[in-house]
Amino acid sequence: MTRLIHLSDLHFGRTAPELLDPLLRAVNGAKPDLVAVTGDFTQRARRSQYRDARAFLRKLQASWMAVPGNHDVSLDNLWLRFVRPYRRYRRFITEEMMPVKHLPGLTVVGFNTVDRFRWQRGKIRWLQMRHACRIFSESKGLNVVLAHHPFEQDPDVEKSLMRDADQAIERLSECGAHLVLSGHLHRWRTEPFLSRKHGAQVLQVHVGTGLSTRLRGQENDFAILDLDSHSANIRRMIAREDHFIEAERRHYSFGDKGWERSPEWPPRAPQQADPVAAQGVGPE
Repeated sequence: MTRLIHLSDLHFGRTAPELLDPLLRAVNGAKPDLVAVTGDFTQRARRSQYRDARAFLRKLQASWMAVPGNHDVSLDNLWLRFVRPYRRYRRFITEEMMPVKHLPGLTVVGFNTVDRFRWQRGKIRWLQMRHACRIFSESKGLNVVLAHHPFEQDPDVEKSLMRDADQAIERLSECGAHLVLSGHLHRWRTEPFLSRKHGAQVLQVHVGTGLSTRLRGQENDFAILDLDSHSANIRRMIAREDHFIEAERRHYSFGDKGWERSPEWPPRAPQQADPVAAQGVGPE
C-alpha cells in the first residue's frame, strides 16, 4: 500500500494563518510516501508569497511533487505573465514543469494546465499527454495524473472547463491512467469519470483549498489516498478549529468494469471522527 497526500490551492497571500500548523501536523502525521500539490501555491505570484510557499514545502517530512496553478503566474505584471510566466515558480518551487515520480506500484505524472493568455481557464498540452502515455505504457502499477484544472466539473460551476477536457479523459483512459488529482474549484469531488468509450477507467480526486480563506461553501480540506494495484481508499480531511478531522471516506476497487465503489469501507460522519486517529497515523 502506498500513501499519497493530495493538497491544492494553498494561496499563500490569502491564507488562514491559524490553519498552517494544523495542516502541517496532519500531513506529516499521516506519514505519506508522497505529497502531491496541484497548484495555486500563491494568490498573486509575488515573491513574498512564493517564499512562504517554499517555507511550507521545506517543513514537509515526505517527498513532494507539484504542478502550477493559474494563480502561480502573475496577473498584474504583464511582462512576467506573457514573457516569463513561470520564472518565479521555477525559482521558488521547482524547475520541473512535468514532474514524474516512480513509487512502489505507482507512477505519478504532473501536467501543466496553466494558460498564460487566460486567467481562469486551463488548457491541455497534447505533447505532455503523449509523453505521459509513453510513461504509463511502461508502468506495471497504478498511473496517476496531477493537474491543477479539472477535466470534469459539476454543472453549477461558473468557471469554464478546459477546452477538449472530455477528449483528454478519453485519451487518458486509452493510455492507462487510473487516477487524476486536481484542484482549482475549491470544492470536493471524488468519483470516476464516465468515459464514453471506456467506462469508469479513471478515478478523479478533486480537493478544495488546504489553507485559503477563499472558500466556496465548503471547509478547508485535503485528501489521504491509500493505493494499491486494485484499490483506492480515500479520506477527506477537513479543518476543525486547531486540527483536521476525517469527514468522509470512500473505498474503490478496480476491476473489469473499471472503478467501482465498495461498501466495505463506509463513510464516517464528521462528528464521530477521532481527531487523533483522523490524522492518518498508522494503517487502517
